[in-house]
Amino acid sequence: MKVRGNLAMAEATQERYTIEDIFALPEGERAELIDGKMYRMESPSRVHQKLLGELFYQIKTYIREHKGDCEVYLAPFAVFINKDRYNYVEPDIVVVCNRESLDDKGCQGAPDWVIEIVSPGSRKMDCSIKLFKYRAAGVREYWIADSVKGTVVVHDFATGDYAEYTFADKVPVGIYEDLQIDFTQVDIS
Repeated sequence: MKVRGNLAMAEATQERYTIEDIFALPEGERAELIDGKMYRMESPSRVHQKLLGELFYQIKTYIREHKGDCEVYLAPFAVFINKDRYNYVEPDIVVVCNRESLDDKGCQGAPDWVIEIVSPGSRKMDCSIKLFKYRAAGVREYWIADSVKGTVVVHDFATGDYAEYTFADKVPVGIYEDLQIDFTQVDIS
């Protein structure tokens, strides 16, 4: 089905969307798909982009300096989280250590580490809907960074641990023994 016009109107007429509906969106429109429900994505703010760039830089630098096998990607990067037609997400940052799950379309299955940066319209999505989807799909570690609150919530699904940090902390990364993301170095003013 090709989605035309107002997405909200289309949502009222169809109960379950597929990846084909995501790919049929008009150019410039982005959405995610969780269990057949389509969620429209807003354009990111300047602060969101600054935080995204800094986190990506610290992770990419670590992987490069340690000659790591994992790869890091920025949104928009397709993650076919359940490898089915009803789930498609574009996390802000994705770290994938199993290169066999990567293809030209994106990541097939659960990445190892996902970071979402909360925006005003994404709080419920990031803190609830995606939290449960990522855990169920097999993501090892999930971070929710909130520039308004100045917090980073870390869910280490591999160990069952949960921790909350501030932007004044160095946050340890569970999938790496010796990496800490230094939020004191993040200038989002």
